[in-house]
Amino acid sequence: MNNFIQKDLSPTFNEIVNPRIGVITLSTDFTIEQDFRKVCHGIDLDIFFNRIPFNNPLNHENYLKMAEHIPEITEQILPKQKVDVIAYGCTSGTIAIGEEFITSQIHKKKPGALVTTPITAALKAFKKLNLKKIAVLTPYPTNVNLTVFNYLEQNNLEVDSFNSFNLNYDSEIAKVSPASLLDGIDKINLENVDGLFVSCTALKILEILEKVEQKFNTTVISSNQAIIWDCLRLSNINNKINGYGKLFQ
Repeated sequence: MNNFIQKDLSPTFNEIVNPRIGVITLSTDFTIEQDFRKVCHGIDLDIFFNRIPFNNPLNHENYLKMAEHIPEITEQILPKQKVDVIAYGCTSGTIAIGEEFITSQIHKKKPGALVTTPITAALKAFKKLNLKKIAVLTPYPTNVNLTVFNYLEQNNLEVDSFNSFNLNYDSEIAKVSPASLLDGIDKINLENVDGLFVSCTALKILEILEKVEQKFNTTVISSNQAIIWDCLRLSNINNKINGYGKLFQ
């Protein structure tokens, strides 16, 4: 063909039926997107990620700096389109900023979206599985851990023990090995608690979560497991999913 000739075709359009989940994840998080893909593989669901600026180290001041970016980052997730659920992907950041404030910031741009966060979802999971007395494992430094401890206690959870790897950077947290996690959990007394809460979306606990439950005869709630579970339930997806702990059963 020597000259450009365009033949116009007439398409038909499918109605979009899959629920839409938008996930706001930290610019420094290596883990949460991979965990969503692992759990939600094969489910009729559309997931859209956008990253919010965050500067390490982990501390209250840096968490608060994220708050001003939430409306802009929310708006960039399918601009002017409906998103059913928006998940704000930072556990300790949510505690610092506040669940209600995060919801109000998201609703500035997506007023019809249901909103969840890792700690919002974890609290729902504790109630769902009747976990009242828990042990806690985090990768955070002490000043962040104190805010997590206080938040759990304020929400009527009894914290039997609090354990931490004392890390300041998401890049370090994402490198914590499964063997190190297992070794750390082995040092936590789980005999007198209802379950273990593993906090932080950057920590790669999801892939061994079921192994931990079986090995230590306990129930585990992790940040990513909980927020994915809550996103699915808010989207009216109640699939039983194997391999990621009792919460999905």
